[in-house]
Amino acid sequence: METRAYGSTGLEVSVLGLGASQIGNKLLDDAEVGRLLNGVLDAGITLIDTAHCYGQSEERIGRYIADRRDEYVLSSKTGHRVDGVEDWTAQAVREAVELSLTRMKTDHIDVMHLHSCSLDDLQTPGLIDELDKLVAEGKIGFAAYSGENDALKWAAESGRFACLETSLNVADQWSLGNVLPLAAERGLGVIAKRPVANAWWLDQTRPEGKYGETYWDRMQVLAYETDLEPLDLALRFAAFAPGVSCAITGSTNLDNLRRNVEVVGRGPLPEEVVTHVRQRWAEAGKDDSGVEWPGEA
Repeated sequence: METRAYGSTGLEVSVLGLGASQIGNKLLDDAEVGRLLNGVLDAGITLIDTAHCYGQSEERIGRYIADRRDEYVLSSKTGHRVDGVEDWTAQAVREAVELSLTRMKTDHIDVMHLHSCSLDDLQTPGLIDELDKLVAEGKIGFAAYSGENDALKWAAESGRFACLETSLNVADQWSLGNVLPLAAERGLGVIAKRPVANAWWLDQTRPEGKYGETYWDRMQVLAYETDLEPLDLALRFAAFAPGVSCAITGSTNLDNLRRNVEVVGRGPLPEEVVTHVRQRWAEAGKDDSGVEWPGEA
């Protein structure tokens, strides 16, 4: 699979990465997860993105592919949900990182994100400093931030992070216009999450109460006019958006992941398609008061 520079970090990553939240489901068969993780690497996917709070995800990465650690860039998240520790404190950052290192049976994690905290939490004294200390100790390679909107923009402007992770897809383009140009200018690596917009096309009616209902609503308004299959349109738009280093998709089905690899292998969308998608967003991607739809957290 094609690889590209991960910002100015010096790391090389595949165009498509694995979002490893779904493999954390305790109901999944461990052996099947092991086959999936090894199949992902065999398919040429070289970035795996997880978090210490994704169920059994980190433990399974450590169990099944720690022996192939030199084959992938490892990205995780920290800062909250550590038993007995206050969220968004230096202690929470450090303890979560130590847990992640143990679970994934590695001596370093390439990219460590503060995990979608608010702007106020992001600016907590000492929080980012703790990431810097972990970088100096060699436990993490690069400090990063995962999130949306004002916090994401502040992170890009702050000079404190080497990488960002953000929602970006045909139904979620706020970061594409408001943050990615600055990220590219400053040499930041960017992971695009939710590139297929939660596969809105699989639901014939509004998925009430499900994790992708906002994207479904937006797509009814945007109503792109293209002959491309929805997966083709969505995945290639996000993976080849300016400034994106890697787009991550999550699945527990190896055939689906291989299909995604095949789709990104077709390269960027035709220029006229990208122009159409961006123009429709500019025209229709707004609330009733005319304000651009925000990034979906």
